[in-house]
Amino acid sequence: MRHILALLIAMFSAQVAAQTQPVATPAAQPAKQWANTQGSYTLKNFKFRSGETLPALKLGYTTLGTPIRDHTGRITNAVMGLHGTGGSGRSLLNPAFADELFGPGAPFDLRTTYVILPDNIGHGNSSKPSDGLRMRFPHYDYDDMVEAQRRLLIEHLGVSHLKLIIGTSMGCMQAFVWGTTHPGFAERLAPFACNTREIAGRNRMWRKMVVDAIRADPLWEGGDYQTQPVQGLRTANYLSILAGGNPVAMQARFSTRELAEKALADGIAQRGSGQDANDIIYQYESSRSYNPYPLLDRVTVPVLWINSADDFINPPELGLAQEDVKRMPRARFILIPASAETKGHGTHTWAKFWKAELVKLLAETAS
Repeated sequence: MRHILALLIAMFSAQVAAQTQPVATPAAQPAKQWANTQGSYTLKNFKFRSGETLPALKLGYTTLGTPIRDHTGRITNAVMGLHGTGGSGRSLLNPAFADELFGPGAPFDLRTTYVILPDNIGHGNSSKPSDGLRMRFPHYDYDDMVEAQRRLLIEHLGVSHLKLIIGTSMGCMQAFVWGTTHPGFAERLAPFACNTREIAGRNRMWRKMVVDAIRADPLWEGGDYQTQPVQGLRTANYLSILAGGNPVAMQARFSTRELAEKALADGIAQRGSGQDANDIIYQYESSRSYNPYPLLDRVTVPVLWINSADDFINPPELGLAQEDVKRMPRARFILIPASAETKGHGTHTWAKFWKAELVKLLAETAS
């Protein structure tokens, strides 16, 4: 969920942020340059669940590797990765994720695996409010995002079947939407850092605080601002930093008032660049209708579900995942213990914490 804004918590426990969903980047580690292809596909007259229609919905995407086809022409080696709120497909190329998972001998050997990283509606190079419609942009939700991903795969990339969907934060929730609305499209699911219940309780409260903070800024002007509503954005970022971080690591790393306040100021300055207030409102509000729980019994493929014990957004003390995993016959739930090394909500993007379990999932028989 770090619906986040990429590269924030590089300051806070070296996390990479994707606005609501903290992702992290090791500070001293140079990023590898993974060969990739970027593209876009336009869906004509896309109808949203709200009843609104967009004449042309553009979806950006990144791919790595090459598709392999069987004798019928069907692509057999596709894997899809889904980013968190505020991120993009390319945010999953950060070293903490890509350098652990891609390449020879890694879980996704790019010589034999075709990796697809879509930009969700409202994110990256896909259509978004800041393109010009502002608050008149259709009010999308996760179901709309999944439907757009499905059409991108089938209509444009020629993919009718996936070996795996791996999703972080918002992408985690979309993996469950995929599993319950399109059972069997993916042979396996790897949802990291989410729950399967309606966004309610504290989770809904802090998201609404973000939205309300922006709307309350006098500069917002109903979404038709001349300059970005910086006060509202600052409060939104404050909330995201608290929601995404690991308190143990923050205490250790920023152990004095001066260090903590400097880290906060640096983080806000880094996050603020390039943000659009209306885009953020839509990103946070897109979770409003999420609730795959009633349909979990449709998920019969192998599932690796991982949360972390230091996740403010999905607090383990609620016990929701431990209970809901029982609804899916081939699902395993793992709670990563909190430590000074984990990354709060952003642990989902640090593959070193869960890569071994992902290897086990990929070795499971799909049917």
